[in-house]
Amino acid sequence: MVPGGRRRGPAALAAAAIALMQISFLVFPISAQESNSSRVVPAEGYCSMYGICGQRSDGKVLNCANATKAVKPDTLFSSRVQSLCPTITGNVCCTVDQFDTLHQQVQQAVPFLVGCPACLRNFLNLFCEMSCSPNQSLFINVNSVKQINSTATVDGIDYYVTTNYGEDLYNSCKDVKFGTLNTRAMDFLGGGAKTYKEWLAFLGRQAKPNEPGSPYLITYRSDSSDSSGVKPLNSTIYSCGDPSLGCSCGDCPSSSVCTGSLLPQLNTETSCSVKMGSLKAKCLDFSLVVVYLALLCAVLLWGLLYRTRGRTAFPLKTKPLRNSDDKSDSNKNGKSPHNSVQVSEAASSTVKPSHPSIIQTYMSIFFRKHGIFVARHPLLVLCVSLLIPVLLCIGLLRFKVETRPEKLWVSPGSRTAGEKNYFDSHLAPFYRIEQLVLATSASGGSAAPSIVNDNNMKLLFQIQKKVDDLRANYSGSTVALADICLKPLSTDCATQSVLQYFQLDPKKYDDSGIDHAKFCFQHYTSEETCLSTFQSPIDPSTILGGFPGNNFTEASAFVITYPVNNKVETTGQENGKAVAWERAFISLVKEEILPMVLAQNLTLSFSSESSIQDELNRESTADAITIVISYIVMFAYISFTLGDRPSRWLSLFVSSKVLLGLSGVVLVMLSVLGSMGFFSAIGMKSTLIIMEVIPFLVLAVGVDNMCILVHAVKRQPDQSNLEERISDALVEVGPSITLASFAEVLAFAVSAINPMPATRVFSMFAALAVFMDFLLQVTAFVALIVFDFRRAQDGRIDCVPCARIVSSPTTGDGGDGQKLHLLARYMRDIHGPILSYRAVKFVVIAVFVGLAFASIALSTRLQPGLEQKIVLPRNSYLQGYFDDLAKYMKVGPPLYFVVKNFNYSSASVHTNQICSINQCNSNSLLNEIARQSLSPETSYIAKPAASWLDDFLIWMSPEAFGCCRKFVNGSYCPPDDQPPCCQFDQDSGTCSASATCNNCTTCFLHSELDNGRPSTTQFKDKLPWFLDALPSSDCSKGGKGAYSTSLDLSGYESGIIQASAFRTYHTPLNKQTDYVNSMRAARDFSSKMSEDLQMEIFPYSVFYIFFEQYLGVWKTAIMNICVCLGTVFVVCFIVTSSLWASAIILIVLAMIVLDLMGVMAMLGIQLNAISVVNLVMSIGIAVEFCVHITHAFMIGNGDRETRARQALSTMGASVFSGITLTKLVGVIVLRFAKSEVFVVYYFQMYLALVLIGFLHGLIFLPVVLSLCGPPPKSAKPIEQSQPASASTEQT
Repeated sequence: MVPGGRRRGPAALAAAAIALMQISFLVFPISAQESNSSRVVPAEGYCSMYGICGQRSDGKVLNCANATKAVKPDTLFSSRVQSLCPTITGNVCCTVDQFDTLHQQVQQAVPFLVGCPACLRNFLNLFCEMSCSPNQSLFINVNSVKQINSTATVDGIDYYVTTNYGEDLYNSCKDVKFGTLNTRAMDFLGGGAKTYKEWLAFLGRQAKPNEPGSPYLITYRSDSSDSSGVKPLNSTIYSCGDPSLGCSCGDCPSSSVCTGSLLPQLNTETSCSVKMGSLKAKCLDFSLVVVYLALLCAVLLWGLLYRTRGRTAFPLKTKPLRNSDDKSDSNKNGKSPHNSVQVSEAASSTVKPSHPSIIQTYMSIFFRKHGIFVARHPLLVLCVSLLIPVLLCIGLLRFKVETRPEKLWVSPGSRTAGEKNYFDSHLAPFYRIEQLVLATSASGGSAAPSIVNDNNMKLLFQIQKKVDDLRANYSGSTVALADICLKPLSTDCATQSVLQYFQLDPKKYDDSGIDHAKFCFQHYTSEETCLSTFQSPIDPSTILGGFPGNNFTEASAFVITYPVNNKVETTGQENGKAVAWERAFISLVKEEILPMVLAQNLTLSFSSESSIQDELNRESTADAITIVISYIVMFAYISFTLGDRPSRWLSLFVSSKVLLGLSGVVLVMLSVLGSMGFFSAIGMKSTLIIMEVIPFLVLAVGVDNMCILVHAVKRQPDQSNLEERISDALVEVGPSITLASFAEVLAFAVSAINPMPATRVFSMFAALAVFMDFLLQVTAFVALIVFDFRRAQDGRIDCVPCARIVSSPTTGDGGDGQKLHLLARYMRDIHGPILSYRAVKFVVIAVFVGLAFASIALSTRLQPGLEQKIVLPRNSYLQGYFDDLAKYMKVGPPLYFVVKNFNYSSASVHTNQICSINQCNSNSLLNEIARQSLSPETSYIAKPAASWLDDFLIWMSPEAFGCCRKFVNGSYCPPDDQPPCCQFDQDSGTCSASATCNNCTTCFLHSELDNGRPSTTQFKDKLPWFLDALPSSDCSKGGKGAYSTSLDLSGYESGIIQASAFRTYHTPLNKQTDYVNSMRAARDFSSKMSEDLQMEIFPYSVFYIFFEQYLGVWKTAIMNICVCLGTVFVVCFIVTSSLWASAIILIVLAMIVLDLMGVMAMLGIQLNAISVVNLVMSIGIAVEFCVHITHAFMIGNGDRETRARQALSTMGASVFSGITLTKLVGVIVLRFAKSEVFVVYYFQMYLALVLIGFLHGLIFLPVVLSLCGPPPKSAKPIEQSQPASASTEQT
């Protein structure tokens, strides 16, 4: 974010501030020859100096060191003196010319302090007493004189004031704001003084010729010997809280009326915790531990009671349940295998299967008829099923990718999107940022050396020349920085650089050197020579970095910022010139500037407004090869796992299923392309997430279905013909495939209600892709299975079906005589029996439930956000830039509080509810912002707000007699130091006095205002004058440049200003949580103020639109997860008619998601749109781990233990090989991606998902089913058609 902001007051404010300090000094002359003056005896009614003796070489008038008696003025002169200095009555120690000089200079102080009348009165009294007090000799002693034309002039004085006077004077002014630059007036009037002594010392320093400041040394003293006769000045000081001269709460926070703030206090209370000895735990963590231990004890007690009942029950008779493989082994060995499944006769006799649901019955009938039809007409089914997705792919001709972040992560109806559009359309879009950061490097463990030296300054001038000379080509025309840069006064670019202390002129640097820059670091607000080319002070904290405290000379970094005009984009070409220049700028930095910087042993980081967009586009293609390799590896494994284990090496060419696996992958890709084509055809843009995630998701679902279908066909007896095998296989696994697929489709479809565009579009694309993949699996892929099995039966070679191996066995695709693969035997002989032990079950339940409880505690520690560095390529030049921003930047992003429909009419109270000068409400918007800035650690507001309203009211005030003025004909009259009131000399750069404006008068008299406020007509007529008035020394409150885009004048004649903005700054924001919390704090504050003031107020900063999602990301994530889980539960219940089974699936899915969130917290993965999409996707993949096992359990025979082992034997191998291993080999490849986002959000999260899903689906779920699974479903249509369907297993 650019430091310094875009709407800085582009005025000669520093010159004005210094001129204030001359008010009391211009009456004192200078001599050509120094001499020590004799001490004047202090006495009432006597002066220390009187009269004007001449002028300095720079034209400033001088007074004489003249110890004379105070003079009685005439009546007119006396009234003039009292109008400015009401404390001085009677005789005076100043002439009419001296008073005119005082009066002329006083007008420069008014714009700074008129908002706080008490401070202004005290400040003027200090000068009045010094210049005209009749008792001047009592507290002023001329301690040094010089001779000019034989006349003694003052060269130095002692000014005696009491300590109380000095402290009270400082306290009355120390908090007065200067809103134009979001700072305090003390920064201008006192050089940022922290005590009254520092302030008076700043006022008294002696200036060199042609420089603003005192022409002689003034020593302010508070000590005096009693015998000296000196009486230090101790006149009345008005407190800023004085009701008669009351200041606003923003200028006087200590006032008694300002003690109660309406600001919402952020919750800084520590979270609830429980302490036990030296251990301290959160209440939630402690509660989860207590509940977990209670559940553990309950399960243990139940197990003991169950075991006791088992010992007292009658012994049960058992008999072995044999499948075809067991039978063949028995025949060969002459005995039953020792590991045959033991089925309890008594148990099986007491378990009464419930009737299948109507849906299951119809599904079984449908799949039987469908399987027969496909087996008879595979070519027809293949062609027809491919026709629809192929036609949908035509829509890819309109395929477009949305890469604009605001279109991806922000809902069109979101609050921030509406506020941004309102701000851009009524005020102006936030400017574009081009930035360079040069820094020194630390070596040997020591601190980085200062970058402020002669060589580095000269390097900056070389860089600046290259940037100024840069030309970019746009549509045949050349574009330079001057063509696109932000120009507050329509003349010079608002470049933020240390070179501005030399007005970007190397000749001025050669004349003054590096010491001038160091001088400006401390006096940038008060030295005219430090002003920028666009006539604004440059805060060193915005152009330097790496300095401790305010020691700017120890800075280790230069920050150069080029603000560029921004335009609202409707066609995408409005900022074409700026984008063209930005890309040329980046090329220049890489090719020319970077080598120059490195040659000086410095580091360089850089960025442009379009850099992130360009780097994201580059990132989208950087890992294309990695993704392709990942898919190729998965395809290779799929082809391997679908194949058979040949009895002979030569049979491998026939039994392999590479062509079938490749065809299945093509179907998956076709479903994805068809989904993308459909949505492209209706005008919906795709996203990078869709292209990167959905193929992976659909492949995960599709591969599992492919494995299940192929294995189901292999399990059918070889004696059956192919039609029966295909139909029986579909009847067996079709319902579970349908259940899983429809649960996933509906879960994704319902998630499309999410307002976040990226998540909504992903859900819609995923739902259609999964649905199309399901249709292709049960049609085209089944047809391909028919072709492949026919090929294998004919002994034709895989991938080359025209070739044939005569000696190939015809029973290579399964059957009764084929032995099980290693994975299937493991599931049957090792995995299932191990899980049947009661101790193992107890450990499994305890561990998995414990992990779920731990994950609940960990998930509360998930932080919202998405680090910018993660989404960029690892080798991006922006990586170093973001590091340097966090390391060096001392200023946060600009923050605007926007007020809608401000009613400025005299009948409305809006003016006093917003402003922060005298007579404004104590709880006004700007007063509260000033209060908020006093606690930046919780408010994230660094400074008081710049207020066009305050400055306008001051500008109109009769006290600011140098600002709002008019000619006799009623037209606008500028200040005396602006043409035509003065004549500008091109050679000297000065403006000499002119008589043109001698007859100008203030716009209003006090009597013409209503309690100091303008009427509706006065406000309406003078507001355009104010916005067109240039700031200058005589009136620093002009609004041109500073407030040109701070309000919308469209239709303001009706008394309503549609939009007005008040600018302040956030504190430096270095972490994602800082951005989120700062936005939340600003919104809370605005909401409270809107409610209290009955006005519509909203905060705006350029980063809000990207971080709004994180304010509600938890709500979004929970809503999506709950909707998906609820949809899966409903679908499962409708299909299975079993509330019992549906509840178990729901619980296991919830535990998988919880564990995944716990892993995210441990790995430091943040909660954002990408992780929310992954969590939604995890439910879709987790369904595959649960539904097939549960469905196999429900259609099995025997007691729960037996059916759980049968489910593992028939489906466990398919699920493990179809999802777990396939995803593992594909995910591991993503570890080598170039982009950190792939490693963090795809490799780590996908790997965790696969492992967690595998553990829950194949360990926890079987144990739960064996303990409390639902009763079996009687599936007569299935049993009649395939009596031995569950007796064999092949993988």
